[in-house]
Amino acid sequence: MRAKGKVLYIASTFGHLASFHQPYLQWFTLQGYEVHAAAGGMVCNLDGVSRCISLPFEKSMFSPKNLAAVWALYRLMRAERYKMISLHTALAAFFARLAVVPLGKQRPCVLNTVHGYLFDGNTPWAKRMLLLGAERMTAPVTDWLLTMNRQDAEIACRYRLGKKHMLTKGMGVDFTRFTPPKQNQRGELRLQLGLKPSDLVLVYAAEFSERKNQSMLIEAMQSLPEHVVLLLPGQGKTREACRMQAGKAGLTDRIRFPGFVRDMENWYRASDICVSSSRIEGLPFNVMEAMACGLPVVASDIKGHQDLVCDEENGLLYPFGDAQAFVNAVQRMQDANMRKRMGEAARRFVQQFGITEVFPELTSLYEKAAKDFR
Repeated sequence: MRAKGKVLYIASTFGHLASFHQPYLQWFTLQGYEVHAAAGGMVCNLDGVSRCISLPFEKSMFSPKNLAAVWALYRLMRAERYKMISLHTALAAFFARLAVVPLGKQRPCVLNTVHGYLFDGNTPWAKRMLLLGAERMTAPVTDWLLTMNRQDAEIACRYRLGKKHMLTKGMGVDFTRFTPPKQNQRGELRLQLGLKPSDLVLVYAAEFSERKNQSMLIEAMQSLPEHVVLLLPGQGKTREACRMQAGKAGLTDRIRFPGFVRDMENWYRASDICVSSSRIEGLPFNVMEAMACGLPVVASDIKGHQDLVCDEENGLLYPFGDAQAFVNAVQRMQDANMRKRMGEAARRFVQQFGITEVFPELTSLYEKAAKDFR
């Protein structure tokens, strides 16, 4: 059967595409499209993708390697004549759209999925103007702009960052693995992880970075009771600094750094509260997965969190960076009845973000975008 056309997925890393987009890559293939993927990082197998193109993306906006990626994408798009390109992650989306501009009338339909703008009203002026300016520069070739939280949707509309806008519920989370613990399972898991039955266990699964702000949680732990334990699964550039901070504070027995964890659902089931100290988010998977496991949330009052945490209903929000406010929220959560009530509410609320709910909405949009373009 002759392919309907070619679709190109672009992200900063192949790992991102593997983690969040496999169902959609497979769907395009089943619809009769030839699917290509272009990204940085280590190339990995992607179901439904017939060609993977390695790009030299680097996180710095001013890296010459990103300009090399623009040139490579321009040549690729001219040669392959894609019907649609689907963009993911801010840096890759910006440089990919720079490659689209000189294609003129021969360009493909461009869908940019915003996984969280890295700026908001509290971002320093110079950084905000730089990042917003990049989005405004590439808005003329953005046919569809898909956002994941209310604040990003408002930014997109206010500054007209795409021809058509849609507020989505993210890419959809596969909640199959993420369910509350069965009877006696929490106790068994705690035994395996070296946790006491009497511990109040906080968990924050995230990349270690300044934006994720794990250092604030470590600071706050000094003011929390001895039975409060913090689990910090993940890797990243600030991990060793955080380990040193915990050691200097005498918290090595109460703060765990297990590194990359594959069975994250079991760590949630062994925990009491999901916490987050992040500065800015899109629609965080880690929080949604924890909620699906029945955990209440204590999170910074920022965009992305505000779309998931209904304050006093399924969790508590506190001002970003306020260690004492975080401590106060955790102290309140020592009430087991409050945790149970909020945890059950969290599990009910988050189901709307499951892959079974989101997938039909997004694939319908992709069909419409392909049909209506030109």
